[in-house]
Amino acid sequence: MADYGHDLSFGTFLTPRADAPTDVVALAQLTEQVGLDLVTVQDHPYQPAFLDAWTLLSVVAASTERVRVSPNVANLPLRPPAVLARSAASLDLLTGGRVELGLGAGAFWDAIVANGGPRRTPAESVVALDEAIRVIRAIWGRSGRGARVEGDHYRVTGAKVGPLPAHDIGIWVGAYKPRMLRLVGRAADGWLPSLGYLDLDHLAGMNETIDAAAVRAGRSPGDVRRLLNVDGTFGPGGAGPLTGAPDDWARRLADLTLTHGVSTFILASDDPSDIRLFGVEVAPRVRELVDAARAGAAATSGPTAPPGPTAGPTGATNPNGSTDRSAAGGGPAPAEPTPGRGGGDFSVPREIPGLGVTPTPDDGKRHSDTAVWDESTRPTGPAPEAGRRYSARERAQGQHLIDVHDHLRQELAQVRDLVDQVAAGALDVAAARSHINAMTLRQNNWTLGAYCESYCRLVTTHHTIEDVSMLPHLRRRDPRLGPVTTRLEEEHRIIHLVVEQVDRALVALVGGAGDLSGLRAAVDALTDALLSHLSYEERELVEPLARLGLG
Repeated sequence: MADYGHDLSFGTFLTPRADAPTDVVALAQLTEQVGLDLVTVQDHPYQPAFLDAWTLLSVVAASTERVRVSPNVANLPLRPPAVLARSAASLDLLTGGRVELGLGAGAFWDAIVANGGPRRTPAESVVALDEAIRVIRAIWGRSGRGARVEGDHYRVTGAKVGPLPAHDIGIWVGAYKPRMLRLVGRAADGWLPSLGYLDLDHLAGMNETIDAAAVRAGRSPGDVRRLLNVDGTFGPGGAGPLTGAPDDWARRLADLTLTHGVSTFILASDDPSDIRLFGVEVAPRVRELVDAARAGAAATSGPTAPPGPTAGPTGATNPNGSTDRSAAGGGPAPAEPTPGRGGGDFSVPREIPGLGVTPTPDDGKRHSDTAVWDESTRPTGPAPEAGRRYSARERAQGQHLIDVHDHLRQELAQVRDLVDQVAAGALDVAAARSHINAMTLRQNNWTLGAYCESYCRLVTTHHTIEDVSMLPHLRRRDPRLGPVTTRLEEEHRIIHLVVEQVDRALVALVGGAGDLSGLRAAVDALTDALLSHLSYEERELVEPLARLGLG
């Protein structure tokens, strides 16, 4: 076993299509939106069907705020290493340290030669890559002296050092053969192969080659991060190295971490649904499995076993004390609740036949004596089509709404806990307000809805934000949903006002013009409104989202 203990990270490997440049940027933005850490793109400077990698990465970096960017991998024969070093350092400075550098020795030599590059043998490619890494590190040097590397393929004699990158840029090398693996061990910061080109039976031996070279160079094997480009199919009957449900993917990737030390997984897909599933479902589950296994290993001081089967999904407690349905919609339905104020619509949602996704029920419990709307006037959409069966992708689109709502429910529980901490004197009001202002439910644009903000705003990459907003799209696809979507838009605006009331109550408390009872009343009103609205939206939209999609 070779778990090197690195923090896990996840990213995408995008095709830099010149015929759809805005789509590529939108997929990069989606990568960030769903919580992934890294955007990488192919680099084939001789390919006219592709955008230039560095130009694209610069636009991607300017269009995002958090994700790191990297070529996967840079074509060294057509990118002189001194210039490449300054390009990477410049973008790293401009992005506040969000650049990494994947490097490749080169391939497709006829195309490289046709564009003015050299033709190298495999042995020459290894030597050239070794020299290039030395040049790059010299240009990034901290001494201020001139960079000097006198090699067979690259001669840098007194080139000035700089600019210095904002952080220590990682050099990740794509490699498979023993000589290249030894180069990775002695000179690189990361090993970046692709799962489709690996024989997993040989993976342990390849790691051993890297580890041995690192030790001979006076390094630790842990100094080399293990990354992996992965691809496959979500759903049954798929093809590729990975297939199955998101949980199947997660278990396979967690095993690669715990058994072979892979700590960065990069999804090679241009499908927005794949990217969403990878970010929302696979990555968090991998982290959970690996954290649990590592914690067990630390407790026993023994070897870490790959994760085994776990119990089924469990419910999460709502702020009002009820239990949410699991992400899979499983578990028995709760007892029929007693209707609350306003003739509320608290019937227990039943699993939609053929869909396998169950909306979260409204249990009817209320905290506030003030109702912000009359729940009995809510319209109902069309009944599901009898006998319809839904694909895995359709089910995922319906399930995602529940997943996003569960996040909002968790944040609401945090709000109520913050108020309790203020009441107990464990937290000051200003700190509580700061926490709440950073939450999704405070920042979310309720006129579009939480679902759009986290997903559909970027999934349909060739449309504008307005064109792909969820409710107008559903209205266009099925006019029978008009009354429901209009009502939901109205409730979004009201929720925004209720959230503002919570903030005003906090401000009043800070300024001495309010008291804790006023804050609790505002939070109680938010609890009632938000939980009721989320259940109503799920009841009415889970099936239409699965059936109609997002364009």
